[in-house]
Amino acid sequence: MTTTTAPSPLEALGDLGKWDASEASEAKIYAGDGVNLSGRWRSHRARRANDPGYRKALLEAAHLYERVLRGDRLAGLTFQEAMSTSDFSALFGDILDRQILARYQSMPVQWPTFAKRGRVRDFRQVKRFTLDGAEATLAPVRQLTEYPAASLADGMYAYQVGKYGRRVALSWEDLINDDLDAFASIPDRLGNAARRTEERFATALYASTSGPNSTFFSTGNKNLLAAGGSSALSITSLQQAYTLLASQVDSDGAPIYIESAVLVVPPALKVTAQNILNATEIRAASGGGSGTGNDQLTVANWMRNDVQLVVNPWLPIVTTTGTVGSTAWYLFANPAVGRPAMEIGFLVGHEMPELWMKSPNAVRVGGGTAAPEDGDFDSDSVEWKIRHVLGGTLMDPKSAVASPGQ
Repeated sequence: MTTTTAPSPLEALGDLGKWDASEASEAKIYAGDGVNLSGRWRSHRARRANDPGYRKALLEAAHLYERVLRGDRLAGLTFQEAMSTSDFSALFGDILDRQILARYQSMPVQWPTFAKRGRVRDFRQVKRFTLDGAEATLAPVRQLTEYPAASLADGMYAYQVGKYGRRVALSWEDLINDDLDAFASIPDRLGNAARRTEERFATALYASTSGPNSTFFSTGNKNLLAAGGSSALSITSLQQAYTLLASQVDSDGAPIYIESAVLVVPPALKVTAQNILNATEIRAASGGGSGTGNDQLTVANWMRNDVQLVVNPWLPIVTTTGTVGSTAWYLFANPAVGRPAMEIGFLVGHEMPELWMKSPNAVRVGGGTAAPEDGDFDSDSVEWKIRHVLGGTLMDPKSAVASPGQ
């Protein structure tokens, strides 16, 4: 998996971070959806983008925060004083909220290459209905005779989304001692956690603790390479898997068009997979099979263009039986084919991770509510919460092939 640099507070503001405060009225703020760090619903940022005063104040707050993170002590004192005002606290919450979204969006994501992205309205079980049939070649119709009828086979898949989240607490002393470095790391850590949750969830759908999901991948579904020496990842076995995938037919016996596929392998097979897909030539026997005979063909490696590689580090973590987690590999049809192998769904209006901050439960003796950064009454701890809502299901087994690789 490729690593990326965490977005800075100014980078998280999108185009706005490229402008000076004096030019903020012409800038465009990144528009996301979700909830404010303070725990209230995120205001519609499209409306905020039309407020030059808010844009300017947000940019100034981001500049101040960046100076604090660079170790500017004067900026740190100014920041601590400013945090005592409700307006600046709201601006700072907006900055952290945008940072977590920026980090979440910048972290590489793999599952959309082989799964469909879905949207659901609530937490109740949703059903996905599919139709198969009526796509066979048309039959000739004689004069004054009825058109032949075609039958449709319907399928149904069901799943529901659920909440995933975590609380993170820092002591008031840590915030003071770290000069707000802790603030800088929290959005990045929680943004990473949200994306990793999606990747692990998707992996656990098609891979079990013992290897490929035995209900989905089976000889009955014609999408499983038999265990044995020939199932280990190689040019020959990958060609067999691709042939198996391309040989699937619909309920009418008509072919399912597979234009491209995604090869998913654990880190242990990364080098093997790259060598196969990056090879410039393949030597094959004239009648097929490996090129070990006297009469061989040297052909261009067609798989370089037809197969995309995904290295999934979650496979050996999900599959823990023996060494299968390091040998099993999977081939998925591109979900654009219209028969996705799986779907990952998100709750409408909550499709991005949401960052919350615990409201203070203390008041100052002289009057007024304490700032959230002052911590709670009992322990002075400052607490954040992230919430992410997702779910998913396996769908069409005709769009995937698996191999135990041993």
